[in-house]
Amino acid sequence: MSECHSELAQKSLKDFASTIEDKMLSLLPKPDGMEERVIDAMRYALLAGGKRMRPFMLVEAAKLFSIDDESAMRVAAATECIHTYSLIHDDLPAMDDDDLRRGKPTTHIKYDEATAILAGDALLTLGFEILASEKTHPDPTVRCELVTSLSRAIGAKGMVGGQMIDLIAENQSLQHDEISRMQHMKTGELIVFSCEAAAILAKVEGEKRDALVQYAEKIGLAFQIVDDLLDIEGCSTKIGKTAGKDVEAGKATFVSVLGADKARLLADELIDEAIQIMDVFDDNADVLKSLAAFVIKRAH
Repeated sequence: MSECHSELAQKSLKDFASTIEDKMLSLLPKPDGMEERVIDAMRYALLAGGKRMRPFMLVEAAKLFSIDDESAMRVAAATECIHTYSLIHDDLPAMDDDDLRRGKPTTHIKYDEATAILAGDALLTLGFEILASEKTHPDPTVRCELVTSLSRAIGAKGMVGGQMIDLIAENQSLQHDEISRMQHMKTGELIVFSCEAAAILAKVEGEKRDALVQYAEKIGLAFQIVDDLLDIEGCSTKIGKTAGKDVEAGKATFVSVLGADKARLLADELIDEAIQIMDVFDDNADVLKSLAAFVIKRAH
């Protein structure tokens, strides 16, 4: 793998976490009555921790085009709302049925199943409300493109479709290319949006936008491979969720098809390629290159 240290990304991610959490809190609706319970559950899920990698990628990519900080932070917050919605629903008994997320009780355990479903629904719609606001960008064409791009990333041909395939894969085997497609849909599409959104905000087309998309696609697959490795090699306390669940459920993963050693080698190759792609931005992309290195070295 290319010589690119992950320490810069680790420190930057840590510094960024409190900033994006403050922004998300400022955008949460204020309760006026008995709906307070669902808003409390939204807040609980949003503030339960996490790497904040997707919003971090978005803000760092936006810096490449000198995007207004407020615009970038609003889109980043919307993206994390969407990501958190997906985690809430992913943990539900009808889905992956997990009691632990980011080292804390999952939302349906902390509250109840119905409240968790509603909290996820509310975070999903809040994400689009943020993107549609004039405060996010003055140009309605840009706002519409953000909404359209995100809708595609998380819909039936994106995250939701990938989750469906993941559930089906518990009862049938998948080939390597089928697993790659599933994981690109389930995990990768939202990561791609997190980078491409910066180009949308900047109204940029061509080589640099393509580079961001290719970088994010490779990061997304590598990220999932590391997740698969952590599921079999990590412990629940360290990774913040129940280890071994994929194996127990008989899910098709990169590790189950390739084996741990080949899967790790593939992840290394993807990260190396992602780092090289960002050379188009010269030294301005050092943080995003460092993030790629962090993805392969992370322990949770």
